Amino acid sequence: MTEPGFAIEVFQNQYLPDGGRDVSAVVTVTSAGAAGPVPMAAYPDRAEIIIVDCSGSMGAPETKIAEARAATSAAVDAICDGVAFGIISGTDVAVPVFPEAAGMAVASAQTRQLAKRAVSLLRPGGGTAMGQWLRLAQATFASYPAAALRHAILLTDGKNQHESPAELGAAIKLCEGAFGCDCRGVGTDWEVSELRRISTALFGTVDIVPDPAGLAADFAGMMGKAMAKRLADVSLRLWTPQHASVRFVKQVAPDVEDLTGRAEPSGQLAADYPTGAWGDGESRDYHVCVRVTPGAVGQEMLAARVSIVAGSPSSPEVLGQGLVRAVWTADEALSTRMSRHVAHYTGQAELARVIQEGLDARKRGDEGNATAKLGRAVALAEQSGNVDTAKLLARVVDVVDAPAGTVRLKKRVHDADEMALDTRSTRTVRTRK
Repeated sequence: MTEPGFAIEVFQNQYLPDGGRDVSAVVTVTSAGAAGPVPMAAYPDRAEIIIVDCSGSMGAPETKIAEARAATSAAVDAICDGVAFGIISGTDVAVPVFPEAAGMAVASAQTRQLAKRAVSLLRPGGGTAMGQWLRLAQATFASYPAAALRHAILLTDGKNQHESPAELGAAIKLCEGAFGCDCRGVGTDWEVSELRRISTALFGTVDIVPDPAGLAADFAGMMGKAMAKRLADVSLRLWTPQHASVRFVKQVAPDVEDLTGRAEPSGQLAADYPTGAWGDGESRDYHVCVRVTPGAVGQEMLAARVSIVAGSPSSPEVLGQGLVRAVWTADEALSTRMSRHVAHYTGQAELARVIQEGLDARKRGDEGNATAKLGRAVALAEQSGNVDTAKLLARVVDVVDAPAGTVRLKKRVHDADEMALDTRSTRTVRTRK
């Protein structure tokens, strides 16, 4: 399979004041894509697992498990021929549904039909231990080592009540780097923080499906996106000069994800930050901040070199590169001008943070702090043109003056509206062209 190239654009104000040390830049990375569709020969390099919550609560009402079965079947139908796949039933234990024995089947018209027949027999009963589900998924993926692109969908309707947070954390740690995982919560009796913990670590998405009737379309869409991925295990490599330090590396579009703590050393002056799998034409933005030793006025230096790399750690292939520069100046007009890309995404990262802090304060009954935080969120959403987030905020607060961030907490808020705001708080809008 031909590796896609990557285009890298760097947006920054490279001018620093005399003594200035912090260099910020927004790096837009776009997969150019290889010519033509993904060839059929590429599909044996892929593996998919669908994890279905079959705990007792999935039977109340009965339509919930029925819609989960329909959604799983829809996802199975979206799996391309030649892709290895499996289905897991999750309760307080994890059980393979298809194939019945450990391992994976290869997608074909026949195996998809057999899988859907097995799914039709799923019945609710038991507890919830998501760590057990993840461990079985990891072991199942490990049984098919030929797959480079490994992806799972996890569905639940409840809280992780039958194992400790530490046990779930250990299972997540085991799965990091082994596969990506999109998480969905159906209804409103599950914990956003638990699914976000899984999806963040495993480079997936998290969202709420308040009405079980919406599961089938959502599952088919997730599987379709997984089938469009072309390149696994892509990393953003950041080289910095001696005596420089990386303050942070964050993905800021399409979602906010802090990658700083995931750095893996790559030589004495470089580190790799994993970004997960990529599809053709996919574009993401990263905010990079580096602290350097100040130079003299008029001096210019290379503050960082940003590369996109893929392949084995011993011999990675560089697929794109961009440069972050620093120039010291005595011209205050130059040094105080902030890059609009950096300003925009600084605001988007703050937007995600204040929404989560505001919702947390609201749950604790701290109305003053909740009002202040969510009011700030309304103002940031207005400034950046984040219309979708503004609409979600309007379901939780009454907006008096959006630009000023003046709001009142609604007395009654539907759980689904609050959870939708929470799960989608990290979604950002791109910088206006």
